[in-house]
Amino acid sequence: MKIDSIVNGIVLDHIKAGNSMRIYKYLNLEELKCSVAVIRNCRSRKYGIKDVIKIDSIIDMNLDVLGYIDPNITVNIIRDGKISEKKHLELPVKLVNVIKCKNPRCITSIEQEIDQVFNLTDRENRIYRCAYCETKSDKEEF
Repeated sequence: MKIDSIVNGIVLDHIKAGNSMRIYKYLNLEELKCSVAVIRNCRSRKYGIKDVIKIDSIIDMNLDVLGYIDPNITVNIIRDGKISEKKHLELPVKLVNVIKCKNPRCITSIEQEIDQVFNLTDRENRIYRCAYCETKSDKEEF
């Protein structure tokens, strides 16, 4: 298989195998006019197998949400055919309007214009709680 190299764009590397389509949908990559390559289940010395997404354009993206989906992702910014910037993600401490509170009594359920804010309360178990009512989010809520 041949995937062309990128001159100016973004490579999302070290994506947990199987998560690339989730990221593709979240970032609305189908709406881009540039080339996008989703490479699934490729070999990785570090993880065994991984997914990779190559975007042939530099776009704005919410790194907090990528860190929430998969904190092991590496974001490589490519300029003039070379990696100009490399970002290693981690679980964000605070998420705003990424996940929604499931508690029907929460103020965010009543007042629709209030931001959905979740704070990381347990890094090891990836537990986030609503900033308003302390309801625990589901891990796969995204």
